[in-house]
Amino acid sequence: MLKLYHSPTSPNSRRVWIALLEKGLEFELVEVKLDGEQFSPEFIEINPFHHVPVLVVDDDFRIVESLAILDYLEAKYPIPALMPSDAQVIASVRMVAMITVNELMTAIAPLFSIFLGLPIKEPEKIKIALDKVSTVLTFLESLLGDNLYFAGEHLTLAEVVAGTVIPQLSSMSVSLDDYPKLNIWCERLMKRAAWIITQPSLEALEVVKTRHKVAIAQQQVSKNNL
Repeated sequence: MLKLYHSPTSPNSRRVWIALLEKGLEFELVEVKLDGEQFSPEFIEINPFHHVPVLVVDDDFRIVESLAILDYLEAKYPIPALMPSDAQVIASVRMVAMITVNELMTAIAPLFSIFLGLPIKEPEKIKIALDKVSTVLTFLESLLGDNLYFAGEHLTLAEVVAGTVIPQLSSMSVSLDDYPKLNIWCERLMKRAAWIITQPSLEALEVVKTRHKVAIAQQQVSKNNL
């Protein structure tokens, strides 16, 4: 049986979880608590880069990196398909996935302080981040057009990847009001069973906030002691 090592608040983990659910596969979930378990000898033996997700398949083949896992699942279990066959639509799906990972997730890193409810100490960095997010969302709004999904009428890996990040932007004070097509797209995704099942609980998100606030406070103490 497939075994997914994950963290419920990790968008990288969640996209694999969603893909497994959308494909109707049987799998075992193993939660890795990111308060230090990822550095345990047991987990480092599974993934020396100490991050989630990791998918272990029946023959003990281990796959790290969420996009590589998604490619494996699509190749190994092609029905139902989450990747179209048309060359242009394939390119669109890949673009959405890569832009989400390389552009959007990088851009929102400075906005994490807003999610944590911390004072904004570097407003210029926040402005630059918001401008970059706007560029990404404008591009994706245009790419989506009037389609139900990025590939047309069928959900694909574009939704699996982007749909675990864009709906969370509101927690960082990024509104989708200026992107009505993406807004409707998000609402459509949030009604799907796979998204409902994998939605992080408020309690889990509070644990993440507390952990990061403690880490930031410890870093500040260390700087002050230098």
